[in-house]
Amino acid sequence: MTHDAEGHGAVLEIDLAAIAANWRSLSARHPSGPVAGVVKADGYGLGAPKVAAALHGAGCRHFFVAHPQEALAIRDAVEGAFLGVLNGLIPGTEDALVRHRIAPALGSLAEIDAWAAAARRAGRALPALLHVDTGMARLGLTPEEVEAVAANPARLDGIELRYVMTHLVSAEVPDDPENARQRDRFAAACARLPAAPRSFANSSGLFLGPDFASDLARPGAALYGVNPTPGRENPMRPAVRLLARVLQVREIPAGATVGYNGTWTAARPSRIATACIGYADGWHRSHSNRGEACFDGQPVPLVGRVSMDLTTYDVTDLPGIGAGDWLELIGPHRSPDQAAEAAGTNGYEVLTSLGRRFLRRYRSA
Repeated sequence: MTHDAEGHGAVLEIDLAAIAANWRSLSARHPSGPVAGVVKADGYGLGAPKVAAALHGAGCRHFFVAHPQEALAIRDAVEGAFLGVLNGLIPGTEDALVRHRIAPALGSLAEIDAWAAAARRAGRALPALLHVDTGMARLGLTPEEVEAVAANPARLDGIELRYVMTHLVSAEVPDDPENARQRDRFAAACARLPAAPRSFANSSGLFLGPDFASDLARPGAALYGVNPTPGRENPMRPAVRLLARVLQVREIPAGATVGYNGTWTAARPSRIATACIGYADGWHRSHSNRGEACFDGQPVPLVGRVSMDLTTYDVTDLPGIGAGDWLELIGPHRSPDQAAEAAGTNGYEVLTSLGRRFLRRYRSA
């Protein structure tokens, strides 16, 4: 670890070049149209302005976020690019979206009417997407609302309809019949709506084959190295490395317990390394007694409870580990997906939970 990590207990390294390379790889898989960069949740926890700038530099010209404030945070980094807000038109945000040419994903008749009214006030057409619900049952036009728009397309007057979109429910499970059902529902809805380009596949959807291609794909987690094909080899480059410093190593006798509530008992005389990371840093308490870290590529098991600021590891079999050394929690030897499996969650939550106390270092080459 280089000297610029002095005084820090944990380091988060983000490989912007790998993120850009992942975008190029996904673009090659989608010849039917461009591939966007989904940079919501602060670029999946990695820093949206820097991630967006790296993607823009690689040629990405479509970006999506969840909230309007996330769009405003990256607008200057993606000058000239299409920028969409997936959570739709939140009342009171219209003026900011108009001013910065940000497109909401309109998912209800009320949102359509409000955006059309904003266009009339602005005196010009305003960009937007139409979000059609084909099975997620969260946001998006219901079948009845699709029919209402089909019966009265003038409702869209003043709206520059850039894309019609939907969101896959189970794209990471290729043989789930819901994928084909959503494909067919989406095609039927688009046939009823005014003609517009379509946006369909997410990260995993890009691996479902040509039936799920469209005019714009919207990958998110795959850009950051999360495996879009669970159960198969990860086709994406790793983009994140998380390191935690060992603060102390102590010897304990057989029968001694470690951590809050003594949930782990040493079966032999053991060496316990206490690392400077905890659930306040986003390293979930559910890792307790389940996760592991790596040292020089060798696994060391997490023992005891993850606490707010500290996590303990059994390093008995690696006597070379001492205070000041660094354990790899995510990196070349342990992916976000592996960390997620130990915590009972997914790689998305692992990345988006990463806290602000880390020293963050960005690599662009």
